[in-house]
Amino acid sequence: MMGGNMGKMMKQVQKMQQDMVKLQEELASRTVESTAGGGVVRVVVNGKNEIISMEIKPEAVDPEDVEMLQDLIMAAVNEALKKAQEMVAQEMGKLTGGLNIPGLL
Repeated sequence: MMGGNMGKMMKQVQKMQQDMVKLQEELASRTVESTAGGGVVRVVVNGKNEIISMEIKPEAVDPEDVEMLQDLIMAAVNEALKKAQEMVAQEMGKLTGGLNIPGLL
């Protein structure tokens, strides 16, 4: 009796793995955006935590205050990465039904 249940469970696990591969590919093409400094720095990140694009408006560049520009870029990048991680976690949660399965990502 138990063998049938085990086989069914293994099929469900295999399907979940296939769905996850598909989802990871899909998330790689989905993006989130973040800005800093009232929009003078804009960063776009994909679901693989890769920076896709970065825009720095000329008014953000002050040769006398390079440190401020660095801070704006870091703030925008960190916020975009956080948004991307939240997007991935949310989509994975939908797929796993809220189960926290270590080592999936």
